[in-house]
Amino acid sequence: MTTSSDRPQTGQFLAPAEVTSAAQAIFEDDLDELGFVMNVSRLWAYRPDIGTSLFALMAEALSGGALTRRDGALLVAATASTLGDSYCSVAWGTKLAAIAGPAVAAGVLRGDDQALSPAEQAMTAWARMVARDANAVTADDVQPLRAAGFSEASIFAMTTFVALRIAFSTVNDALGVCPDAEYHAMAPPAVLAAITYGRPIGGRQQAR
Repeated sequence: MTTSSDRPQTGQFLAPAEVTSAAQAIFEDDLDELGFVMNVSRLWAYRPDIGTSLFALMAEALSGGALTRRDGALLVAATASTLGDSYCSVAWGTKLAAIAGPAVAAGVLRGDDQALSPAEQAMTAWARMVARDANAVTADDVQPLRAAGFSEASIFAMTTFVALRIAFSTVNDALGVCPDAEYHAMAPPAVLAAITYGRPIGGRQQAR
C-alpha cells in the first residue's frame, strides 16, 4: 500500500501516476518552459490525453473568439481568484505580470480592475460572475460585454473558455494539488501577496 510518505511532494492526494511516454512529453515541455516539472502535470499524468485535449479546446475557444493571450490571462486570473484556486492564480498571475505588469496582475487577483480598459473590465467582471454562480447570471448581465464591443461569438467563446478553466481548476483543487514551491521565486511579490486563499504554495496536503 502506498502511504503519504511514499508520494512525491506534489501535494496531491493520489499515488503517483505511471510515467508513460505521453506523460513524459508533458514533463519535458514543463522542463523546456519552466525548468521544472509542475505538480499539476504529475497529476494529469494519469490521463495526459484528456489534459492535452482540454488545453486544445481552451486554445480553440480563445482563437475562435478573437481573444488575445492577454485576454486569456485576464480571464484565468479573474476566474481562478474567484474560485479560490491558488495554483492557477499564481501560475497565471505570473504570466499576466509579464504581459501587463505586476501591479495589474495583483489587482485582478484581488478583484481590483481599475488599471484595465473598459472592455477588459467587462471581461473580468463576466468571468467572476460565471465562476461565482452561473445560474445567477441574467440576460442583463450580458449587456456590458456587448456595450464594450464584444460580438455574440466572442461572448460565447470567453464563456466557454472560463467554463473549461473552471473544470481544470476543479480537478486540481479536489485532488489536493499545491502550487509549486518554485513560484516563491518566480512570481512577483505583488502577485504572491495577493493570493491569500487556496492551497499553500509549496505546501503539502495529507493523503485522504
